[in-house]
Amino acid sequence: MDYSSVEVQQKSPLSFPSIRSNTKTTENLKLSPQTLVLSIFAVIMASLMPNFVSRFFRPFTSSTKMGLGPAEGGAQNIPDTAQKCTVAAGCFWGVEHLFRKNFGEQGLYDARVGYIGGDANNPSYRAVCSGRTGHAEALQMTFDPSRISYTTLLEFFYKMHDPTTKDRQGADTGTQYRSAIFYHSPEQEKAAREVTEKAQTQWWKNGKITTEILEAGQWWDAETYHQLYLHKNPGGYECPAHYVRKFPPLS
Repeated sequence: MDYSSVEVQQKSPLSFPSIRSNTKTTENLKLSPQTLVLSIFAVIMASLMPNFVSRFFRPFTSSTKMGLGPAEGGAQNIPDTAQKCTVAAGCFWGVEHLFRKNFGEQGLYDARVGYIGGDANNPSYRAVCSGRTGHAEALQMTFDPSRISYTTLLEFFYKMHDPTTKDRQGADTGTQYRSAIFYHSPEQEKAAREVTEKAQTQWWKNGKITTEILEAGQWWDAETYHQLYLHKNPGGYECPAHYVRKFPPLS
């Protein structure tokens, strides 16, 4: 390059210098009408893109990471008297966030997102999203039954999502987003069926609850980047169906 053919024009102290080449004309920098229209269209579409599309740009990984440390949502020194509560209610980011927000200081030892109810071993997020493994995105909580009851957690479960939309929550559609309760004992199964019946007759009268009630099978922790996702990414995607309804207490 012949630097003698370049002039540097200084404007104000707060302006960037502009470089003008005498050997090239601005004609070479002109965009065709078609390119200009496409560029403007791309900018407009990006500004109008809804938040839920961000779910489709999550990073994928081919394996799950087990044994999460405290910084990733793992709890330590959980007593033998603790119990588990496993539910599926759509995108597990928002499910975890709402349960932690409402019960984090009320006897909730731990809450981990993961996969349950499928056939494949050690499924990845990519595989679960394909719908071929049969797994649901789920939340498994470990709680202190002396401070919070299993029934209370299930009642909150029926408040924070819409159980009448089969295999769907908001814009998230697929069997991985189904509503389900996975019980860990006969007592939990009994409580799940009782709460579901009451929620149907008292809270969700205008639709049929499609929530599955099944015995808990093999649980797989989701990848590390999914744990505490909304805590680590404030303003990240939250399913619009995930909010706490102001229902009266169940009788």
